Amino acid sequence: MIPVNTPLLDGNEKKYLIECIETGWISSEGPFVKRFEEQFAQTVQRRHGVACANGSGALDIAVAAVGIGAGDEVIMPTFTIISPAASVVRAGGTPVLVDSDPVTWNMDVAQIEAKITPKTKAILVVHIYGLPVDMDPILDVANRHGLTVIEDAAEMHGQSYRGRPCGSFGVVSIFSFYPNKHVTCGEGGMVVCDDDQLAERCRGLRNLCFQRERRFVHEELGWNYRMTNMQAAVGLAQLENLPKHVLRKREIGKRYQDQLRDLSSVQLPLSQTDYAENIYWVFGLVCNEDSAIDRSTVTSRLGEKKIGTRPFFWPMHLQPVFQNMGLFEGESYPVAERLGKQGFYVPSGLGLSDHDIRCVSTELKNIIADR
Repeated sequence: MIPVNTPLLDGNEKKYLIECIETGWISSEGPFVKRFEEQFAQTVQRRHGVACANGSGALDIAVAAVGIGAGDEVIMPTFTIISPAASVVRAGGTPVLVDSDPVTWNMDVAQIEAKITPKTKAILVVHIYGLPVDMDPILDVANRHGLTVIEDAAEMHGQSYRGRPCGSFGVVSIFSFYPNKHVTCGEGGMVVCDDDQLAERCRGLRNLCFQRERRFVHEELGWNYRMTNMQAAVGLAQLENLPKHVLRKREIGKRYQDQLRDLSSVQLPLSQTDYAENIYWVFGLVCNEDSAIDRSTVTSRLGEKKIGTRPFFWPMHLQPVFQNMGLFEGESYPVAERLGKQGFYVPSGLGLSDHDIRCVSTELKNIIADR
C-alpha cells in the first residue's frame, strides 16, 4: 500500500517527547509550547504566535478575535476545506463566495471587489494546495475599502509570496499542523499576528477567556483550544527540519511533473507563477471534462493497485449543510465545480520514496492509456 500521506519524523521528535515525559510537563503549561510559538512566529516573520489544538480552532479564534459577528459579510473562496466558512457562520457572519482561478486553483482575486457591500468586514484568503493566492491585489482592495484580511496559510509552511513568508500578510493568519502538513504535531494549529492586543485576545479565546485576577469568573465565552507540551515538542522538532521538508516536497513535485507531463487527459499543477514556486503541499490532478477518463475511474483503479488518493475539496456553495441553512441559493461557480468534481491528489507525503513516485506514475499512465 502506498498511502496518500506518510509523515517524516526523523528529527528530534523522540528526544523532545522523552523530555516531556521525564519532566512531567505534558499539559499546555509545558515549556515547549512557548518555544514553539516563538520560533514559529519568527519563521513567518510575525511578532506573536498562539499555539492551539488544531487549524480549525485557530480559524475560530482568528475570526472571533477580529470581531466578525452577526450581519458581517466575509469574502472567501468557495473552493476550500469547510473550516473557514464554518468559522464565519458560527460567528454569526455570512460567507460571500468567489470562484477559483482555473490555472492556480486559488481564489480568483479579480472577482473580489465586485462582491463588496456595506456589510463586508473582511476578506478571508485561503492558499490552496501549494501555490499562494496573489496577495498584492487583495491587499490593495482591502486597504482601499478598509477591510480586514484574515489569512489561512494552513497548507503553506515554508512557502513565500514575492519573497515574503505566507502567514505574514493577514491582520491575523493561521496555520495547521495536521499529519499531512510540512510541520506536524499530529494535530495542532497556530494563530500569528503582530498586534500585541490582538495576540492577547487570541490567547484568551484559546483558554476559555480566563481572567488574570479572577480565573474562574468569565465575562465572555472562549474555547479550550490549548496545545499540549507534547504536541509542541513534536512541532518544534518538525520546525527545525522545515527547510529540508520544503526541499523534499519540491523534489517530489518535480519528479511527478517529469513523469506525468505527457498526460493530455489531466491538468497538472502549475509549477510556478511570477510570484511563487509551487511548494506541492499535495500533488493534485484534474481530469479534463472532455476526456474519456473521469476522477472516479482513475481513483478506483489506483485503489485496486493499493495506491491512496483523496478527492479535491467540495465547494462551499454545494455543501448540504450550508444549503440547508439557505445559504448560496442559486449560486454557481463553474471553475470550483469542475475542480470539486474532477480533481484529486496522489500520494504526496514527506515519507514518500522515489520508488513510490515511479510506481504511482506508472500506474496512473497505464490507467489513462487504457481509456
